[in-house]
Amino acid sequence: MASSSGTKPSPPLRRMSKAHGMMFDLPSNIGNSVVDSDMVPSSLPSIALILRVANEIQDDNPRVAHLCRVYALKEADRMDPASSGRGVRQLKTYLSTKIEEEKDEIKCQLARTDEREIQLYYQIFYEKNIKEGQDTKQPEEMAKFYQIAMVLRDVLKTVLPSSQVDYKTVKYVKELESRKEQYEHYNILPLYAVGIKPPIMKLPEITVAFQAIRNVENLPMPIAHSGSDVNLYVNDIFDWLLSLYGFQKGNIANQREHLILLLANIHVRNRNLETYYQLDSFTIQHLTDEIFKNYESWCYYMHREPNIKRYPQGYAVQQLQLIYIGLYLLIWGEASNIRFMPECICYIFHNMASDVFETLSCKVHPVSDANQAAVPDHEYFLRTVIKPIYKVLLKEARKNKEGRASHSTWSNYDDLNESENCFMLRWRREGEKYYFQHLDEIPLPNEIVNPCIIEKRKHKNNFVEGRTFLHLYRSFHRMWIFFVVAFQAMVIVAWRRSGSVYTVFDEGFLRRLLSIFITSAVLNLFEGVLDVALTFNAWRSFEFNQILRYLLKLIMGAIWVVILPIGYSISVKNPTGVIKFLKHWTGNMQNQSLYNYLIVLYLIPDLLATVLFVLPLLRKKLELSNWRIVTLVMWWNQPKLYVGRGMHEDFFSLLKYTMFWIMLLVIKLTFSYFVEIFPLVRPTEEILDMHVENYLLYKIVPNVAHNVGALIAIWAPIILVYFMDAQIWYAIFSTLFGGVLGAFRHVGEIRTLGMLRSRFRSVPRAFIERFLPSAHHDSKTKLSDNSIEQKNMAIFSQMWNEFICSMREEDLISNKDQELLLVPCSSSDDSVIRWPLFLLASKIPAALNIAKDSKRKEDAKLIKLINSDFYMHSAVVECYKTIKCLIDGLLEDEADKKIVLKIYDEVSNSLQQGKFLKEFKMSGMPLLSVKLERWLKILMADHWDDEIYKAQITKALQGIMDTVTHDVMINGQKLHFLLTFKESAADVPRNSEARRRITFFANSLFMNMPTAPKVSDMRSFSVLTPYYSEHILFTDDELNKENEDGISTLFYLQKIYPDEWTNFRERMHYQESKEDICNWATYRGQTLFRSVRGMMYYRKALELQCALELPNHNGIHLYGLPILMKERRLLMENLKNLFTLFLSREEIYRIKLPGPPTKIGEGKPENQNHALIFTRGEALQTIDMNQDNYFEEAFKMRNVLEEFEHSCRWQRKPTILGLREHIFTGSVSSLAWFMSNQETSFVTIGQRFLASPLRVRFHYGHPDIFDRIFHITRGGISKASKTINLSEDIFAGFNSTLRGGYITHHDYIQVGKGRDVGMNQISSFEAKVANGNGEQTLSRDVYRLGCRFDFFRMLSFYFTTVGFYFNSMVTVLTVYLFLYGRLYLVMSGMEKEILENSIINQNKSLEAALIPQSLFQMGLLLVLPMLMEISLEKGFRSALADFIIMQLQLASVFFTFQLGTKAHYFGRTILHGGSKYRATGRGFVVFHAKFADNYRLYSRSHFVKGFELGILLVVYEVYGVSYRRSSLYLFITCSIWFLVGSWLFAPFVFNPSGFDWQKTVDDWADWKRWMGFRGGIGIQPEKSWESWWEREHEHLKYTNIRGRVLEIILALRFFVYQYGIVYHLDIAHHSRSWRVYGLSWGVIAAVFLLSKIVSVGRQLLGMELELVFRMLKAFLFLACLGITILLSKTNGLTISDLLAAVLAFLPTGWGILLIGQACRPWLKGLMRNFMKEMSRAYDYIMALLLFMPIAILSWLPFVSEFQTRILFNQAFSRGLQISIILAGRKDKSSPK
Repeated sequence: MASSSGTKPSPPLRRMSKAHGMMFDLPSNIGNSVVDSDMVPSSLPSIALILRVANEIQDDNPRVAHLCRVYALKEADRMDPASSGRGVRQLKTYLSTKIEEEKDEIKCQLARTDEREIQLYYQIFYEKNIKEGQDTKQPEEMAKFYQIAMVLRDVLKTVLPSSQVDYKTVKYVKELESRKEQYEHYNILPLYAVGIKPPIMKLPEITVAFQAIRNVENLPMPIAHSGSDVNLYVNDIFDWLLSLYGFQKGNIANQREHLILLLANIHVRNRNLETYYQLDSFTIQHLTDEIFKNYESWCYYMHREPNIKRYPQGYAVQQLQLIYIGLYLLIWGEASNIRFMPECICYIFHNMASDVFETLSCKVHPVSDANQAAVPDHEYFLRTVIKPIYKVLLKEARKNKEGRASHSTWSNYDDLNESENCFMLRWRREGEKYYFQHLDEIPLPNEIVNPCIIEKRKHKNNFVEGRTFLHLYRSFHRMWIFFVVAFQAMVIVAWRRSGSVYTVFDEGFLRRLLSIFITSAVLNLFEGVLDVALTFNAWRSFEFNQILRYLLKLIMGAIWVVILPIGYSISVKNPTGVIKFLKHWTGNMQNQSLYNYLIVLYLIPDLLATVLFVLPLLRKKLELSNWRIVTLVMWWNQPKLYVGRGMHEDFFSLLKYTMFWIMLLVIKLTFSYFVEIFPLVRPTEEILDMHVENYLLYKIVPNVAHNVGALIAIWAPIILVYFMDAQIWYAIFSTLFGGVLGAFRHVGEIRTLGMLRSRFRSVPRAFIERFLPSAHHDSKTKLSDNSIEQKNMAIFSQMWNEFICSMREEDLISNKDQELLLVPCSSSDDSVIRWPLFLLASKIPAALNIAKDSKRKEDAKLIKLINSDFYMHSAVVECYKTIKCLIDGLLEDEADKKIVLKIYDEVSNSLQQGKFLKEFKMSGMPLLSVKLERWLKILMADHWDDEIYKAQITKALQGIMDTVTHDVMINGQKLHFLLTFKESAADVPRNSEARRRITFFANSLFMNMPTAPKVSDMRSFSVLTPYYSEHILFTDDELNKENEDGISTLFYLQKIYPDEWTNFRERMHYQESKEDICNWATYRGQTLFRSVRGMMYYRKALELQCALELPNHNGIHLYGLPILMKERRLLMENLKNLFTLFLSREEIYRIKLPGPPTKIGEGKPENQNHALIFTRGEALQTIDMNQDNYFEEAFKMRNVLEEFEHSCRWQRKPTILGLREHIFTGSVSSLAWFMSNQETSFVTIGQRFLASPLRVRFHYGHPDIFDRIFHITRGGISKASKTINLSEDIFAGFNSTLRGGYITHHDYIQVGKGRDVGMNQISSFEAKVANGNGEQTLSRDVYRLGCRFDFFRMLSFYFTTVGFYFNSMVTVLTVYLFLYGRLYLVMSGMEKEILENSIINQNKSLEAALIPQSLFQMGLLLVLPMLMEISLEKGFRSALADFIIMQLQLASVFFTFQLGTKAHYFGRTILHGGSKYRATGRGFVVFHAKFADNYRLYSRSHFVKGFELGILLVVYEVYGVSYRRSSLYLFITCSIWFLVGSWLFAPFVFNPSGFDWQKTVDDWADWKRWMGFRGGIGIQPEKSWESWWEREHEHLKYTNIRGRVLEIILALRFFVYQYGIVYHLDIAHHSRSWRVYGLSWGVIAAVFLLSKIVSVGRQLLGMELELVFRMLKAFLFLACLGITILLSKTNGLTISDLLAAVLAFLPTGWGILLIGQACRPWLKGLMRNFMKEMSRAYDYIMALLLFMPIAILSWLPFVSEFQTRILFNQAFSRGLQISIILAGRKDKSSPK
């Protein structure tokens, strides 16, 4: 991090580099030698500076350097006298040895004694480097000299006492200390630094901004006193605020530069730099509005007057505005974790701004008197304002217990930020202290402050994040009510025999249909109950009107639930059941219209909501209004809350997504009616009337009529499919409309190089229109079309060639490819437009063939044939004129030149007269071509003897003149290519990535991209990446280290990227060094080095853009040119030395924190939050550590930043610009390809459609661009509360939307992105995302968005966020309900009775209704958007081919497996919690995962569920096979078998060498070792089964009682097997008595008893009585065998009974085990051990069942080869020899 906490300082390990927001851990040095400083341990950081100074002055004065080392040793002894720190003893030993060696060898140079030597050297160093350097040295050098001088001062103090220091030295020391701030390192602007001012300080906008903040003449100055260490020199408003409040010096310097750059960047836009000399009011007012928009809105909401509107007399408004801006930035810059609480910062600013107003009004310093200053130190604000709030946050965060505690037991950032009674804190000032009264426990509006009560209460504000699935209903209750009511209505319609919609005109039918409003009332009541129940813990923080609102909604819901049924009972003529009772109760009230009136009354709120829905702008105004009357009117529908108001879109946007959802819902409901509901109605009626005589089970509830169990078994999965299939329809519709939208946005119009060639002529013009500001290409001078085209090509060629060269530097193309792709430069007087060679390749030979075959008198035909191909004509003209210029330049004799000129005149005249073929023989053209080729070879060849060279040229020219020749060119190499290149360039470049980048860039020029502004007018921006411990640069050892198969990373990369390796070696001239190889390999990994290189392209692109805007300048200087006036230029000023700078450990800013930030929030968002204050500009791009960027995409940054300004008239300005990503890891393996396609479809077609028309795109990670000022004043770019904000990125989008932001998506720019490439990596990533979505479900952000969005936007939000994961879980639950329902039907005999009914047997509705579930299950819905996007960008044929290949590579198996991952972790997170960040790793994953590793990862999430479903299917097949004939049934059961197989074996199928026999044997040995290793404290789960078992069930230790009860209820399903199977055993003799079931439990008890006897016997008898123990086991075995034989003879026990008993009792044992684990806190030690051993036995059984088929397949050698083909087919197609890699058989002939 860029700051540290603690009392005194040690330099933080991670320093802020001059690249904005980037932090790196790299070695550092001041001088050239870093031997000593590199040995310094991290516990002694200050010693490193001393040793670096010693190294720096070693050559200048070795004796003083020796004294520095002596001082370093003394300091090390003082700081760690016991040498307890790591590496301290080694350092001391090294220094002692070196000091002893130098002691006698090194003599003084300036004096005889060390005391005099150090003084004289200090004086000389000061005079030479500091005193004289002020006018000659750069500020960076002066800062370096200052550090050396300060170290020398400290050494001087240790060498001799202060009393012996001479006057001159004392004077220099005092001068140095008095000007300390002027020698410190700076970031961008050396504002007060000594030395030569860099050109950036001479820029006019910097000058006027600096002058503006230095206007402090009329401000009241502080009074000094001896006890203060605050410097009272007030140079600007920041120094004045420092004296007023005691901000930290690092914060002051940071925000001073921040404000100056903001002012300069805003002020410079569209300005004439020569005509202004001061900052205008518009600039300051604009920045004031941007920064204080949230503050003013908050004040308006809180009914407070904004203090920034209060201007004391006697001060300029601009000066006061700058003071307020500076104050806010200083508060924000030092707020630490409180930056996540924007309204808290508003509160702090509000009070401090009030102090500023009073200070300025009274012209008196606030707390100073005649003897006392305002603040005693620079940490006053941190200590008195920030730290108390931090302590409250820390206290609450500790209650989280590292994510194990329930969210309802502690207050997170949002709880504390949303305290609307903050003004009850009573901000006060007494003497020197600012403090909050009762800060630790904020008083609540409806309680008396009692410390005893306060300590016990749970402090939640406005929302309680309880772990329950009911949050899904509460957040999206309107959707659930709609679907439930629609389902009821369709059932009512379908229940009519005809099923026709015309029955709606029947009065009785209509009356029954109107009963849906009763259902709606019940559901609304349920929502009211949830509101009360789920927020009860927060009621103490509610105001009375909020509590009243909840209670009234609950009461009104209850009233409607009573009134509507009564009204309905009155209106029904022939009631039955409950309606009959209600009608009897209401007497003779026969008013038929009463119910209709009640319905109208009930619908009034919905009608009003509908009116406001169609008038979104009116509703937005009402929600944002603070009028009391409006607040009262909106009170019922809108809770009193600052965030989440006014989120409504414009009418046109509303109309688009409304029409989309109406269309989707109509089709969805139609499908549900005709496929799911209507076909089931008649079978339901038959089942209701059916009398089942032969019921095969004991009736636990004997008096249940109408076969209710069978109806539940049939309808339950259908109902789940009904609620889930909307997700399927959304996938279909979003794919279709997203594809159409992409087509309208011109996505994929140029997707091949052939298409690029056909449109390349229009590319330069499109480039000019997009990238060259209008002021530069709008000219009043009328030019010919050819001149315009030539000018465009000249400008375009500069960027295009830079683009091609960047790809060559990245080794994507070869030298030959580069030569063919480059656009040749043209001379100023050249009239020929020169095209790149890949367009002209083979055109000259083709033209020669045409000419050779032409007949005389056919000039027009020949010209027509040549002109029919534009590039052939261009090649001929260019070749003709090039040869002419070349010959003319070579000939020295004027007579020879006249001959050549005469020949060309003859050609021109014959062409004009149409006699060319008559006067010239075309048959001689091939010979001419051959001679030209020879001549060009001579010209391009190297010759040592000039005379011989001239003779050869002359001879060749004579041969050409004898035959007749052509024309001219500047570059002979291109002419040689034109004449000799006879092959087609259709495959140039060969590299697929290079092709993709070229076509995408060309295609983006024709997309809807804003025109780029001038560089001086573009918005300033920074790039921020969080860095923790990721790879920076591969070392040689890492690259050449071989794995267990003998494969090194370098060898692997050479095979993965063979063409790029060849290009790299060609670029290095086949003399590559180890460093070059390391860099090449690093650029192909997911490393920091690659990310930084990509972001560095912004500098390169901006330099070229400056050159294009100023074409007449002879070079681009980043400092001096007037055009370079933006922070982007300042950014470039830093980036050009980026690698140098983060090799330097020089401290730029030091800002102390109130405490460790990650103790309160999640790591990554806290990292971002604390780096955010060091960023600059108005925009901020966030990237991840596994991203890349490209030069051509960096060139578009100006354009995309214009999106912040170019919004439609009726739309808000965007606050987040979404960019698409290109996944560059897709070629590694089939899994990487699947993930690449899936991720690509999401970041393209998915996010495109989310942004428009659905308006629900959020921030899904990187590389989006934020409106920086908007977000720093509203909580930052992420949220950080522990656990609940695990997916921190998406909460930035939630927060932006809730606060009135607008998020867009843009397809014309892309950033590279790496993804997980191995099965276990991918599963960990999916688990992390599922965990995050589970936590989102519980969050207040999702609740507010779900409730505050209009109905159709809410549907979009649900189905694209948490709804997708919930429906994934519902898909799995549907399979469970279907199979358990069928199990009940089979075991009870109901299925046989039902299917033997002819009417029902012909009805296949249940199976047909389950088809959507099967499609969802197999991942086909994920494939749809992939197909559409691939079709757009590559063509339908490629999409179809990719789809087929994906299926052949078992993509459906992969997606089905990941479905289980999503369902498991999403459900477990909501039930029990346990979410955590899962590091997935970003390395190259083509290694074999051991069986034990896979078992640990997937045992409970997949294997257990797979075995359960497998047993269900087996039981169902065994007991019901005789009477099923449905082909649809086979499809359904086959799809479930497919799911079972995927869940059980996908980790092994997608495991490299998963079926290699030797690895299988090794895996089994490793598995047995893992299972047998005993666990304990400190034993990792990877080492022991016991440790893994403890960790796997850790979530059950901390779950709440609701989670335990649900876990027990879910475990009861395993008892169904035993209940059903025991009544079908032969030994039961068709008995239906409860005794049969009771005896089965006796058998289970006996089995448990036997296992316990064996376990106790092993413990008691042990090794000493091994024989006795064996005899005991033999006796037990014989006893069991005898009982079995006896039962078979006497009671009819059969072999099938024994097999059936296994199927019956194994699930029962597992159910008991699950219940025991849920009740584990209440179980004693003996029972716990029994549960553990029982679980171990089950794991042994499951592992054996998994391992047996793997072992069998491993024994067959072809299976391993087939698996390799499946896994690495994509790599095979690119030449990857994966079989060699996995076997470790390196190709010795291949170069390394």
